[in-house]
Amino acid sequence: MRTAILTVLLAFVIFAPPVDATEVSTEHYRVRVVTVADGLAHPWGLAWLPDGRMLVTERPGRLRLVTPEGEVSEPVAGLPSVAAGGQGGLLDVLVDPGFADSGIIYFTYSERDHDGRGTTVVRAVLDGMTLRDPVVLFRQIPKSGGGRHFGSRLALAPDGTLFITIGDRGQAELAQSLTVNRGQVIRVTTDGRVPDDNPFAGRADTRPEIWSYGHRNPQGAAVHPETGQLWIHEHGARGGDEINLPLPGRNYGWPEISYGTHYDWSKIGVGHAREGMEQPLHYWDPSIAPSGMTFVTGTPFGKWRGNLLIGALKDRMLVRVTLDGDHRVTGEEHMLEELGERVRDVRQGADGHIYLLTDSRNGRILRLEPVTD
Repeated sequence: MRTAILTVLLAFVIFAPPVDATEVSTEHYRVRVVTVADGLAHPWGLAWLPDGRMLVTERPGRLRLVTPEGEVSEPVAGLPSVAAGGQGGLLDVLVDPGFADSGIIYFTYSERDHDGRGTTVVRAVLDGMTLRDPVVLFRQIPKSGGGRHFGSRLALAPDGTLFITIGDRGQAELAQSLTVNRGQVIRVTTDGRVPDDNPFAGRADTRPEIWSYGHRNPQGAAVHPETGQLWIHEHGARGGDEINLPLPGRNYGWPEISYGTHYDWSKIGVGHAREGMEQPLHYWDPSIAPSGMTFVTGTPFGKWRGNLLIGALKDRMLVRVTLDGDHRVTGEEHMLEELGERVRDVRQGADGHIYLLTDSRNGRILRLEPVTD
């Protein structure tokens, strides 16, 4: 018994959370930015357990548990071999709604085989500080060389199916193919089966798990809290970052259409539009390099309710996107630029506050609180 108790206590290395709070002004609020925890190596994904602890992935291949007070655990045991490097590594994490009974979580990572690396999604049971009973739900086919564009955001649909975003792995021309996994939104069940109502299910000439295609590198995904519609955003090249509402079977154009240019300033494809290809709901030119997104539904930031919050890597800020109804962007506010932080993930906690992950070798979990005094 004493050994078991000591093991649990030693699982948490208490990094005394620094007394670190900065106040910044936004259009509607004076916001206090509190450092919950630091010392994380390029944190990528954030999710909450029912007891209030956070699961945080570190891109080099570690999964941590963080208490609300900022105590950071030793790495969780039982992860598969993560082929970290470039933009790849241990990436997103998602807690199953039935976790209290099942202990199930989902996570994405870059996996290696003889062809190279690709995005893989696993379901596993979190048992204390160990993952057990892993089941692969999706593997990107085929894998490839290079370290770019793994995509890797996860979102659960209201019907219980799982959406997975995958990038084009730097092979732009393959994002128009339905026979390989490049630049797509994938939809599978939580046990890895292809739903019968997927748009390409039953066709011999396609990958049946594909939901939509023609994407470049989607690193943000969220389900609208009222409509249940999946929203994503994706990186453009030099400009042309997009917000899209991926519909079943639709083609979102990459690399045939874009509102950006190639990095050498040359034209992409045929320009901005082509018949049979969807237009973005919103785009940025120049690029902001978006990553992570969440809809605001909580009470503390009531004036932001219904808005979309998106992190920016290149422009080191948080973007608040205002919406008119469900499908029209009416404006945006750029916030937290004074922090100078690459914002990798954006989540709303159960307390209604907004939490950010900063992408650096000394990455932080930040909590945003409206100043009320």
